[in-house]
Amino acid sequence: MTTRRQMIFRSAQLGAMLATLGFLPGAAQAQAAYNAAAFEAKNMAELMKALGASAPTESKDVTITGPDIAENGAVVPIGASTALPGAKRMLLLVEKNPSVLSAVFDVSDAVDANFSTRVKMGQSSNVFAVALMADGKVLYAVKEIKVTLGGCGG
Repeated sequence: MTTRRQMIFRSAQLGAMLATLGFLPGAAQAQAAYNAAAFEAKNMAELMKALGASAPTESKDVTITGPDIAENGAVVPIGASTALPGAKRMLLLVEKNPSVLSAVFDVSDAVDANFSTRVKMGQSSNVFAVALMADGKVLYAVKEIKVTLGGCGG
């Protein structure tokens, strides 16, 4: 009879063998897609430069949803969407956070460009939903959200 300890040991050996042969998907591929400069950007101009994108223009085709007043800045629900064909990436930006980029969503033909998440906000700020299009255009929508209790530092 195989003991639990032996089963764990054999599983670890199998995992190491599969990783050596390159059969495990994973963290190495995801890590290569991480753009550190984008997440360290302090404003929208630096972010667009880090992403290699053009200057954004405001558009009614990109929508952003969120509360007018967030009672707790640690958990602010935000949504971003666009119905335009050709969207390849959606971004959520919080202007007055230490790092302006809060979330990145990759879009393909199989994915609807409609995302929602929760972000942390340290203070009242403008929040941007940015759509990077396949033709190189960068479109955005903006909404001011007032925070009554700080999330990032207070």
